[in-house]
Order: sequence, then structure tokens, then C-alpha cells
Amino acid sequence: MNTQPLEARCDHCKQQRPLFLYEPDHDFHLTGITCEWCARDRQPLLCTRCWSAEKQREESDPGDPQDNAAGAAFAQMVQNNARHIARQEADKVALDGIAEATKRAEAGS
Repeated sequence: MNTQPLEARCDHCKQQRPLFLYEPDHDFHLTGITCEWCARDRQPLLCTRCWSAEKQREESDPGDPQDNAAGAAFAQMVQNNARHIARQEADKVALDGIAEATKRAEAGS
């Protein structure tokens, strides 16, 4: 078995070097958000230098503003739901307390 990387022309710098398949390292494809890296027809074969540059570019990419806005809206919705659930639980505790106090008052009279 040959464990040496393929030596060919880099898809980015076009120099003859050992190449590696660039595969994005994120979970956007699991969330249904398509990104520049997942939308490619084929991932490029890159030399170590170009692979590192591509990796750094992927990690520092702020993402699509529209996707970021959707993510912020979703986070706000989750926060609002958590507040609503907490309020419902507090109301239930208060109503249970009132019901218990009423039962005690009626039993004592």
C-alpha cells in the first residue's frame, strides 16, 4: 500500500507538488445551509501551502449575511420561547400556591 500523497499539479497554484484533497471541516451541510465549500462540484486537490491558505480562509469566513440574519432570528426565537416557558412555569407555581392557600383557608373556616 502506498501512503505517499499524489504528486501532480495543484489546482490553485498550478505547481507540481504532493497534493491533498481539500474537504471542508464544518457542519453547515447538516443544517441545510449551503456554503461556498459544500456547493463546489468537486473539491480541489491542493498542495500543503494552498491547503493551509484555503483552510484559514474557510475558518475566517464570516458567512453569508442572509444566513447570519436567519441564525440570529432563530436564536432570538429560542430565547423568546425559553422566556415564555419560564413565565408559564412561574405562573403555574403561583396558581398552585393560591389553590393550596385557598384549600387551607376553606378547611380552617
